[in-house]
Amino acid sequence: MKQLIVLAAFFSVLIGYTQTNEIDSLILNLAYQKQDSTKVDTSLYLIQALYEANEPKKAMQFIEETERLAKSLNYTKGLAEVNYYKARIYSDKNDYYNAIDNYTKSKQFYQKINDTLGIAKINNSIGLMEISRGNYTAGLEHSLSAIKIFEEKNLRKDLSLAYNNLAEAYYNTQQVDKALEFNFKALNVREQLRDSSGMKTSNKNIAMLYAMRKEHRKAIEYYETVLSLLNPEKDKALRGEILPKIGDQYLNFKEYDKAAEYLIEGLTYNRSIKNNEGILRALNSVGNLNLQQNKTKIAESQILEARELATSSSDKYEVLKNLKLLVSLDSTRNKYQSAFKWQREYYSLKDELEKQNQPKLPVNTDAISTSEIFNDGVNNDLNNSNVANSEGGIELKRLKVISYILIAAFLIVSTILLLIYLKRKNTIKYTEELEAKNEQIQKQNEAILAQTQHLEEINKSKDRLFSIVSHDLKDSISSIKGFLDLLKEDSISKEEFNELIPELSENANNASLLLYNLLNWSKSQMQNLEPNPELFNIQEVFSNKLSLVEPKIEQKRIVLIDESQRDFVFADKSMIEIVIQNLITNAVKFSRVGDIITISNKDQNGKSLICVEDTGVGMSKDVLNKLFKGNNFTTVGTKNEKGTGLGLTICKELVELNKGRIWVESTQNVGSKFYVELPKAEPAT
Repeated sequence: MKQLIVLAAFFSVLIGYTQTNEIDSLILNLAYQKQDSTKVDTSLYLIQALYEANEPKKAMQFIEETERLAKSLNYTKGLAEVNYYKARIYSDKNDYYNAIDNYTKSKQFYQKINDTLGIAKINNSIGLMEISRGNYTAGLEHSLSAIKIFEEKNLRKDLSLAYNNLAEAYYNTQQVDKALEFNFKALNVREQLRDSSGMKTSNKNIAMLYAMRKEHRKAIEYYETVLSLLNPEKDKALRGEILPKIGDQYLNFKEYDKAAEYLIEGLTYNRSIKNNEGILRALNSVGNLNLQQNKTKIAESQILEARELATSSSDKYEVLKNLKLLVSLDSTRNKYQSAFKWQREYYSLKDELEKQNQPKLPVNTDAISTSEIFNDGVNNDLNNSNVANSEGGIELKRLKVISYILIAAFLIVSTILLLIYLKRKNTIKYTEELEAKNEQIQKQNEAILAQTQHLEEINKSKDRLFSIVSHDLKDSISSIKGFLDLLKEDSISKEEFNELIPELSENANNASLLLYNLLNWSKSQMQNLEPNPELFNIQEVFSNKLSLVEPKIEQKRIVLIDESQRDFVFADKSMIEIVIQNLITNAVKFSRVGDIITISNKDQNGKSLICVEDTGVGMSKDVLNKLFKGNNFTTVGTKNEKGTGLGLTICKELVELNKGRIWVESTQNVGSKFYVELPKAEPAT
């Protein structure tokens, strides 16, 4: 252990002026201690102090010497601790394989001495490492097993970190309720520890999760708690972040006065501390407030100022929010070309963020198997000296050499016999291969014939589709062109043209819906439509799609009853959005002035049952028999709205692709009920 003494003396001089008194004291004590377990323990305290002082290179040098001494003393606890710190240093460097290797060794040493707390410490560290790599399932399993021990031992500091990281893992796996539960647990422990920084983080996370669940009052309550905990000097940026968020929550239920109070305070405060990210957030929110109150000019100046900041901002979600506001602003000002440009940028950035937020799971997330390393390395290091010096050990080596020679001879003889056997079987194998090739060629011919028939059916479908579409598209586009020509040639006044705008809009909507259904139908016919199922909240889909038909609902003075509830289904979200949009559009189309449309969903036999019900014109039995048949059957709506007959065909195909089913109940002049049944979880394999 002379090297360790020299190393300790060297570091006592080197870091005497840069490290704390504790490190200096440990180094001096270490230099004069005997070569026993006490010296190992002191060295471990020093390694811990260096690690916490962010000196990993110096810590690693002491680790190597300490590990040699612990092995020579057969000091199992010391070996467990030294491998633990080595793993932590590798983990900080993102060296996963070396980290997991040393964590596993440390865990085996702890198991050898039945140290349950040490085992829990290792499990939690592995869990946190897996969570940071995006491997949330493995991370949750390890951390949950560790938490039980931490709770029994009432180790509040360890619990604080473990609860917080578990909450983050649940959030990233879209388990909002579990994320909320563990954030509350973390907050409780941090309040006991009087950990001001941790309390601010937990309250902020809880507020954010309540905002995601649209429980805005509770979100405000916890954001206000964060404000009360802030240090005026140290937490300026956090205060600048929280003030606009509270204003946003009031804006969600249209309490404009309270929203304005917080948003203006947030904007003023962020300007005073020159926090561009906070200014961007506040400008977006106050611009949205003024836009909702039809104060277009004020909103315009605020949104455009936010746009300038957004070009250099790292907060892509605020950039996305700004783009959405620009779309609304230019639409309000009838600058549709500009609005369309912003909308393209909005969806491009939205797709980019969604891809970034997908968990990036490692190619190989299995832990390194260290059983062989441990058995051959650790046990041999502890026991080999006795075996090597015994006569029995020498004899065992001699017997091993003989056995290896015999095995080699057996393999050579077996290889020769195998070659003879293979040569004799060569002719038979060649004949079998020829027969197999003939059979394969026959199957290929059958596949080509089937493909040819499929292509012929596609061509027939294409011809039939184009014959239907060409007439409807021609009518809609010709009508739009006719209106525009009248205005161009001054054949009608601007007032007369304004009276024709609803009809012009209806024709444009018809053409848009026709192309929308046409594209989706053609995808399904060409068998390119593959579902990508995920868990998502069906209530959010209802909310988004209802906003698209609000103008039509108001125009027909339809009563909308939204009985939807928060529930998750397991399906391709974009496909189900198409289905819901078609069903709601149909309900509006066939409802009369004053009719009622009811949207609902409920759990039935472990599946989600969605219902779109209307009190419109209903359908006869003859019409019911023609639905979902793929024959492009369509009828005219109550306001002479045209259709393509493709919508329900697409709905049926998309629902069935997602392991669901769709059906309808209808009575003429009474109304219709369209039902969609979808799975709520991934089917068991």
